Amino acid sequence: MSTSRRSFLAVAGAGAVTTAAAGSAVATPATAGTGRGEPLVAHVSDPEHGTIVLYVGTREVVVHDHDLVRRLNRAARR
Repeated sequence: MSTSRRSFLAVAGAGAVTTAAAGSAVATPATAGTGRGEPLVAHVSDPEHGTIVLYVGTREVVVHDHDLVRRLNRAARR
């Protein structure tokens, strides 16, 4: 699935769930989770190892959470 950055951000504003070949990405509305109104995007970069990369505003945070990866993949299959 090839997506341009612009079209992905348009989907992110709607709070959609996107599945890509490399894993899953969840985009949330700009006010969710950060408390500062920054955009928050979660990308499952390595599902086998439970690696999730959070893009918060201009920052990148790497998290390892196997349970969350399983839940995101289940949600993406709906």
